[in-house]
Amino acid sequence: MGYLTTHVLDTARGCPAHGLRLTLYRLDADSRQTLGEFVTNDDGRCDGPLLEGEAFRVGEYELVFQAGAYLDRQKEAAASGPRFLDSIPIRFGIDDADAHYHVPLLLSPFGYSTYRGS
Repeated sequence: MGYLTTHVLDTARGCPAHGLRLTLYRLDADSRQTLGEFVTNDDGRCDGPLLEGEAFRVGEYELVFQAGAYLDRQKEAAASGPRFLDSIPIRFGIDDADAHYHVPLLLSPFGYSTYRGS
């Protein structure tokens, strides 16, 4: 059976993003169903898969990373006004219910990137 994981790295500070909140949604036509809310651990990962077993199905999903709240807790990155980045949504598709999907986020106060990891 397949499963979904993530990992958040703070590229501005050169370390894992500890304590970053994220939410996983399943997208169906015009609806968005919340599947779970998570917080990254000391390694910038969640303590277990975000999605696995019967719930891990072919379809479209969205991870929303609460980057602004995380960045506001970093002294060197605290914002005095609106943040350039706040919530970061990443939409992706799962087309193989038996595979491992890893969606990492590389984060800085003014940019981010992602890719399908292993």
